[in-house]
Amino acid sequence: MDVITDPDVDAVWICSPSQYHADQIKACAANGKHVFCEKPIATDLAETVEAINACNEAGVKLMIGLQRRFDPNFLRVRNAIETKEVGDTIVIKTCSRDPSPPPYEYVKGGGGIFNDMAVHDLDMTRFLAGEDPIEILAVGSCHIDKSIEDLPGSEAFDTATCIVKYPNGVSAMVDVCRQSSYGYDQRAEVLGTKGMIATDNVYPNTAKIYRNDFTGNADMPFDFFLSRYFEAYVTETEAFCKSLVEDSEVPCTGIDGLVALVMSLAADKSAAENRWVKFSEVIENVYCSSPTECSLLVDSDVFPDGFKPTKSLSELQNIVVPDVDEQKKSGSFTTKFKEMLGI
Repeated sequence: MDVITDPDVDAVWICSPSQYHADQIKACAANGKHVFCEKPIATDLAETVEAINACNEAGVKLMIGLQRRFDPNFLRVRNAIETKEVGDTIVIKTCSRDPSPPPYEYVKGGGGIFNDMAVHDLDMTRFLAGEDPIEILAVGSCHIDKSIEDLPGSEAFDTATCIVKYPNGVSAMVDVCRQSSYGYDQRAEVLGTKGMIATDNVYPNTAKIYRNDFTGNADMPFDFFLSRYFEAYVTETEAFCKSLVEDSEVPCTGIDGLVALVMSLAADKSAAENRWVKFSEVIENVYCSSPTECSLLVDSDVFPDGFKPTKSLSELQNIVVPDVDEQKKSGSFTTKFKEMLGI
């Protein structure tokens, strides 16, 4: 807390264990500090909304660390989509496969494979699609570490697959696995009406070996996420600093972090119930009596006065007040809050 309360500190980076993020974000907001927070904002949906609103109400910037958005490989794919280099998008594919599974103690209580692993890929499909998703179908299984099979829900999965429906018939497919025998496997592919663009894995060098029994890279892909995404981490840090110096919008907002969590929670629900799940099913149960007092009203049709639960990702402003940059465009927080409450 010494850093958060220090009057000489303008911004705080939160890279602590996930369960502490929300409280630390709220403390930063209360002390007028801008915030960069590694995903997730919180492990609970209502608490996520509270943390975002705390920053927005205090008028401080909140940027979420979804570092793959800043990776030059994925950015090149996004550019190809935006410039119609491969035509209109038809199918998006991503895969994430770790070099080795984490220890049992990490998996236990970690929220499951969709929340602690697939969330990056789910966010990437949204980043590449440039649209909010509609619904998801997810399945999971255990192939690598049989010791986790006694854990609840998706914590018992070390392998999972998701299909996400986007507007205009676009679909995205995600596969994740906690072990890849050949290194850190992180790739994306987009099929368009005029062509296809795909990324390869990142290697420590470009050297190749040519023999009569083998032709290929001399070394394996990077086997640690800090090595694989070193450039992305640097770039997102520079982007946050730039937004502070220039007082410009942050490139990865609290809403982006919130939607990523909604997508992972919906995937978890889909795998548990073996059916397609609309994202509205997850977010419509959030009720906020004030910007920083939110709760989940599961399976309830009765909502008291206040922020009404929203039924689509495009209407998240019903429970999230405008951030500091939006407030500059559309008026004060107090005015917006009264509009939301209808007073």
